[in-house]
Amino acid sequence: MAPTIVVLGGSFAGLQVAHRLLKHTRNTHKDIKVILVSRDSHFFWNLAAVRAVVPGVLKEEQYNLPIEPGFSKYPAENFEFIEGSAEAADLDARTVRVVTATGERSLSYDHLVLGTGSRYMDANSPWKANGSNEEVMASVRATQEKIRAAQHIVIAGAGATGVETAGEIRYEFKDKTVVLLSGNDQILGGDAIAGNAESELLKLGVQVRLNARVKGSQELPDEGAEGGKTEVVLENGEKILTDLYLPTMGVLPNTDYLPAKVLRDDKYVLADEFGRVQNAENVWAAGDILSQPKAGFMIADKQAAGVAKNIDLVLNGKKTTPVKLIPVDVFVCAVGRGRGAGRMGGIKVFSFMVYMIKVKTLGMQMMPGIVDGSSF
Repeated sequence: MAPTIVVLGGSFAGLQVAHRLLKHTRNTHKDIKVILVSRDSHFFWNLAAVRAVVPGVLKEEQYNLPIEPGFSKYPAENFEFIEGSAEAADLDARTVRVVTATGERSLSYDHLVLGTGSRYMDANSPWKANGSNEEVMASVRATQEKIRAAQHIVIAGAGATGVETAGEIRYEFKDKTVVLLSGNDQILGGDAIAGNAESELLKLGVQVRLNARVKGSQELPDEGAEGGKTEVVLENGEKILTDLYLPTMGVLPNTDYLPAKVLRDDKYVLADEFGRVQNAENVWAAGDILSQPKAGFMIADKQAAGVAKNIDLVLNGKKTTPVKLIPVDVFVCAVGRGRGAGRMGGIKVFSFMVYMIKVKTLGMQMMPGIVDGSSF
């Protein structure tokens, strides 16, 4: 009987695993069946979200492409695309319950790949694909309009998303006040490039507040002098009144459908060096659902390639091999559309190199090749 591989998640990891299995594994298993499940009909290039929310800079087709046409070259008997979300997984019975717009389906599998990634705590956040394509694009458009209308903007969370968002907004709108709040005494979690990135932010005119952790926020009633504004309360009791509050912290794994036995204490998936999920048979994982050694596009890319290779090896009765990650820790951060900060391992790289590596396009030129599989 044809081996069936169910791939959950239509983002960086899931798309790559599905294409690699169909392009390479199908050479030795002509009757292989790959079922790709994605709650978003489109691939949202969330690396560009920090620029996409700035009104008038990007077109939607630059960071948002339909998934299904990219798989049209494969025979129908080898591939199926399901727009829906995984609601429950019985890893002993090897079934996944998927909810679609027309109802529920129970999918049986020989191998299961977990690539459902992570989400921001704020359900309306535009930084990741947190729902259907309509919901994701609506969130991006709404944020664009809010940024357009605001004169004072507070961004909470000085990780890469917060730093890049602050830089993008201030680069485009020199007349807007942009305040970046860091809960620590350095931005970017104290990474070696924190000082360089902060210097670039200050050159753009971003106001950087350190040791300014947010306790809560509330939108004020429309009436009165402060109507329509948001009050941001810091842990030290200070209150900041702003036209627009953009939180960029609070990332959670999309693992609610999985049993506790395959999860770490932090709810991320527990997997070994082969990409195999622990305490389950023929279940694999790649990308931000693991966040090991950390979350990141380049890490997800390597994990997805390794998982696809190992599934192919298992189907051919061969031994699996450890997933090969990038040999050095690379971290590059855009700061506006002209400059950035970064390092390769412990060596800092010039801003111009960061511009060429990331800032210029935010990697959007790679998106078509990932969607249609021509990159793999």
